[in-house]
Order: sequence, then C-alpha cells, then structure tokens
Amino acid sequence: MKNVIIAGASGMIGSLVLEHCLSSSEIVQVTSLVRRKTKNKHSKLKEVLINNFTDYSEQTDLFKNIDAAFFCIGVYTGQVSDDQFKEITVDYAIAFAEVLKANSPKARLCFLSGAGADRSEKSRASFARYKGMAENQIAELGLSFHTFRPGYIYPVTPRKEPNIMYRIMRLLYPLIRLGGSNSSIKSTELAIAMFNVGLHGAKSEILENKAILEYV
Repeated sequence: MKNVIIAGASGMIGSLVLEHCLSSSEIVQVTSLVRRKTKNKHSKLKEVLINNFTDYSEQTDLFKNIDAAFFCIGVYTGQVSDDQFKEITVDYAIAFAEVLKANSPKARLCFLSGAGADRSEKSRASFARYKGMAENQIAELGLSFHTFRPGYIYPVTPRKEPNIMYRIMRLLYPLIRLGGSNSSIKSTELAIAMFNVGLHGAKSEILENKAILEYV
C-alpha cells in the first residue's frame, strides 16, 4: 500500500490525478497540499493548507514515508509578472522536490512540465526557460524523477479558458490532432499517464507527448 503527496490538486490535471489516487486500491493515503480549502472529502484524503510553497520547514512530516509525489502547480504565461512566474514555476517545484528528497529519498516524483522545456536555460520564452531550469535542478537531486512534457492539453471537461489563445486552440483541436502524437493530449490521458508512472515508473526521465501516451 502506497502513500502519495500532491501539489496542485485543484488544477485541471492535478484534480484528475487526485481522483485516480483516491480510487486506487494500491494507495492508502493521499496528502493534498492546497492554498485554499476545497470541497473534496474522502477517507484516504488528507488536505493540508500551505501558505508558502517555498518553505516546508514546519511541514516536513507530511513528506515522510511517501512512495509517489506529483507536482502539478502551474500558471499560464502572462497571468502574473515574470518574477512571480519564475517563483511558481521554479521555486515552488524545487522546494517541493528538496523536502521530498530529504524525507522520502526513495519516492518517485512526477513533474508536470511542458513541450519545449529547455534544459539549456537559454530560450527566450520564459515558460521554456523556467521549466527547463526546474527540470535541471530536480534532476540533480537524484530522486526517481519523471518530467512530463505534453503538447496542447485538451480539457475534456469544459472550463473557462484562461485566455483567447486557449479558446481558439480548443475550437481548433480537431485540426491540432492531425499534427500527430506529439502535438496534443487529452487532459484525462495526461492524468492517467502521470498516475501510472507515479505508481510504477517509466523507461525515461523525460516524457514528451508521444511517450506520455504509451502510459495511458
């Protein structure tokens, strides 16, 4: 029986990963780190309010005896300042990975990255540069680590799209799919792949869109 911890379970992908964890007979407890209390109720679920996602010094016990961890916190480009974007994309992820390493060094960490993540850290696109930066620093910790780089994520459950670009992409999804197995993935597919890899591992550390689909 496994213990799991999730950051970002209120987001599109994190919420689906949480559902799989709660319904799995392989998992005995799920710790969900949230900024605000949610309506989720389940006998396996331990929901913990976190005020500062860069400092877990008072919550280290939450990371003990963890078998699988999922980091799904993210923010869309343009929603916040560049400094905030870097803090959420890099600092939040590194803080989570470091405390996991210190308290459950054998845990498997699944990180929601994105297509184009640039480990050279030279990209002019802040999303690619910061995701690559986060991947690099997590990889250096020596955890069992898998980073997921989906293409366009199609929201199976309708939602309020964050900006006009995503509204257009949702409408064009049938055409985007024609781009092949590296172009897009359904939210449900990405979530079940992350769940499966979190519990049982994968062949590669970096999972591009096509590789993610192998674990659905």
